[in-house]
This record gives sequence, C-alpha cells and structure tokens, in this order.
Amino acid sequence: MQYNYRKIALFGCLLAAVVVTLGAYTRLSNSGLGCPDWPGCYGFMSVPTLAEDVLVAQSQFPESEIEHEKAWIEMIHRYFAAILGLLVLFLCVIAIRYKRESPLPTKLVCLLTLLILFQGALGMWTVTMNLQPFIVMGHLLGGFSILSLLSLLYFRVATSLSPLADKVSHRFKMVLFVLGILVIQIALGGWVAANYAAPHCTGLPACNNMELFSINSLFHLPIGQENYEYGVLPFETRLSIHFVHRFWALVTSIAIFVMAIKLYALATSTTFKYAILWVVALLIIQLSVGAAIVYLQFPLLLTLFHNFMAAMLLTSMVRLCFLIKYRCGEAV
Repeated sequence: MQYNYRKIALFGCLLAAVVVTLGAYTRLSNSGLGCPDWPGCYGFMSVPTLAEDVLVAQSQFPESEIEHEKAWIEMIHRYFAAILGLLVLFLCVIAIRYKRESPLPTKLVCLLTLLILFQGALGMWTVTMNLQPFIVMGHLLGGFSILSLLSLLYFRVATSLSPLADKVSHRFKMVLFVLGILVIQIALGGWVAANYAAPHCTGLPACNNMELFSINSLFHLPIGQENYEYGVLPFETRLSIHFVHRFWALVTSIAIFVMAIKLYALATSTTFKYAILWVVALLIIQLSVGAAIVYLQFPLLLTLFHNFMAAMLLTSMVRLCFLIKYRCGEAV
C-alpha cells in the first residue's frame, strides 16, 4: 500500500505542476474569461463548436464573443484541475480507509482536500467576478499551496524518516522564515499578474519611469468594477506594484543566499548539501529568467517559464524544510 500510495502522490505532484503551469498560461494568454460561466463553457461541458451549439451559446451569452482558442485554453485548465481534485480526494479516502493498517499522513491529506475544495470555489469566483485581482491572486496562491502540500505528502511517504544526523538541525526556524519571504514574493508576482502590471515597468534594474513610483499609489485598490480583464489600475499604480515585486525579489535573493551560506557551512551530509545547492541553482535560474523577460519585452513563453520556476523554487524550499524537520537529528 505504501509503495502504491507513493507513486500516486508523485503523480499528484507532477499533475499539480501541470495545473499551475496551465493556470499561468491561461492568465498570461488573457484566456481567463474564455468561458464566461463555470464549470462549463457557454452552458456546455466543452467548448461549443457545432453551428447549432454556437447559436445556443450566443443566445444565452449575447454580451460575450466566442473565441474558441481562449475558451479551449480555459477548459483544458479546468479539466486538468478537476482530475487533480479527484486524485487528491482519492488520496484522502485511501489514507482514511487504511489509517490503522498503514501510517499515512492523514491530517495532511485531509488539509489538502479542504484546500482543493476552496481552490475550486476560487476558480468559480475568478470567472463569476470577472477576474477580480484579489480572487485571481488567491487562486494563484491556492495552486502553489496545493503543489507544496502534495510535494510534502510525497516526501513524507517516499522518504525514510530515520534520523539523519547533521549540524543544521537547529536551523529549521531560519529556513521557515526564508520560506515565508519567498511566499510573499510569489504573492507579489501574482498581484503583478492579476493587475496586468508586468509591461508597465520596463528597464533594468529599475523601471524607466521611476519618477512615477509612489507608495501611496499602492493603496489604489482594484475594486468596484464590473470587469477587471486587462487591468483597471492607473499606470503609476501598476508601475509601483511591479517595482515592489522587483525590490522584494532582491530581498528574497539575499535571504536565500545568506541562508544557503550558513546552512552549507554547517551541513555535514551530502543530502543536505545537495538540497541547499539545488535551491541556490533554481534561484539563479529564476533571477536570470526574470531579467531576460524584461530585456526581451515580456515574451509569453519565457514569462510562463518564470512562473514554473517559481513553483520549483518553492518546492525545493519545502523539501529543505522537510529534511530539517523530519530527517535531522543531533550531529554525531
């Protein structure tokens, strides 16, 4: 049972990474309202393509123009998200069913199930509230949270919890603190995407129009609109949002590098050393991709890769926390 559960959990991690990437592609390709209803598309469970179905869809949603490419992008994302939800529910049922026979992390998988249900509600509100930025950012964070918890579930069931003696055993709070800094950075990235603020800050390392930056403009919230597609905030607010994301990227990078140097100096096992180097390598790649995105004027595929790398960096930090929390004992 443990072996099969581990394989299903691993598949869940891979599927969650696909769902997060598809969600980012849906957002970046402006396909978030490709289907104006939820969970179907123009009243159908797939994109209407037959002439009679298109006529029915147009009569039911006269204010929406059917763009088949965007609609399919949105529906493919929903299909994969639905499969992921069923998979998590299956993992939860199995964990509860065999609770006495096999020591599976029941509480963790139950938390995952609740998060999946809430994520589905956020997906519905994203459409019904016409891409309200707070909901969009929450939906993005929900996806990253599900990936993180699924990764933690896989680490729990796939890794021997026998003690691994190492001097980093007392550094869990520091790593957890840096993980929190990274989560804030991901949330800021989600806020940039939700407000379509990426192209409003060109130039490196600072924005070309930095004279427009204003702390006060950051409190200009996107509320009270009927539709938030393509953003509703003024230029200076979006520029300020983007610059804060860049500034916090610097804070995050310094925090991770300092953490890595301290941990690597203490680490005695190759397991921890490789885990630390993996985090640093992913961070360097992420910083390089971020700079390339601005230099190349925000190409879609490179921006999509930036989202994917953020998910991988988060997962690597979760693994580092796991190793210290569950594997690390006193150094011998």
